Amino acid sequence: MSATDESALRRGIVDTALEMERLGINQGTSGNVSARLRDGLLITPSGTPARELDAADIVYLPLDVRSDDEAILNGRPSSEWRIHRDLLRARPEMNAVVHTHSSAATALAIQGRAIPAVHYMVAAAGGSSIRCAPYALFGTQALSDHALAALEGRRACLLAHHGVVALGVDLARAVWLAHEVEVLARQYLLASQLGVPPVLTDEQMDEVLERFKTYGRRKNE
Repeated sequence: MSATDESALRRGIVDTALEMERLGINQGTSGNVSARLRDGLLITPSGTPARELDAADIVYLPLDVRSDDEAILNGRPSSEWRIHRDLLRARPEMNAVVHTHSSAATALAIQGRAIPAVHYMVAAAGGSSIRCAPYALFGTQALSDHALAALEGRRACLLAHHGVVALGVDLARAVWLAHEVEVLARQYLLASQLGVPPVLTDEQMDEVLERFKTYGRRKNE
């Protein structure tokens, strides 16, 4: 990747952070964004509102960064850098990670609830439910470990008492999925006001997942 490509990716991360705020799935300094760059990743800095971000503020970390790499971590990456590092290292087919504190999804996460198959679009996250990872303190390896387990075979999950993590082959698809999780969470909460929502069967969701393997793809993809 050339320096020009890296510059474009840095701007893309800033644009993604701004888009997340525009969509209402993040606000202030909440949430974070990363994208794969060669043998490392670019990630939003800690404690900086999206509207104050500049491409030069985006922090580079190698994929083998450790918590004792002070020279690297002095760049002050997001406190959730472990989640981004671990997911991009474990999921080579994915190139972007977004983390949000979107309201409806976080309300479910506060209750420790997964999003069941109340709508076929749950399959967009890769399975018949959107799991909720157990609680752990923000910024810890324990939280990253929980997220990694909840995302096995999935592209999005909730984090108990915290928020949402979504993966994508690029930044646009990652933020789209994070927003879709929020839409599904709102639908689930609204349907729950009328009683316990019925869910699609495993067989019905298997049909959706099979259809999603080719849905929206171009002939040459």
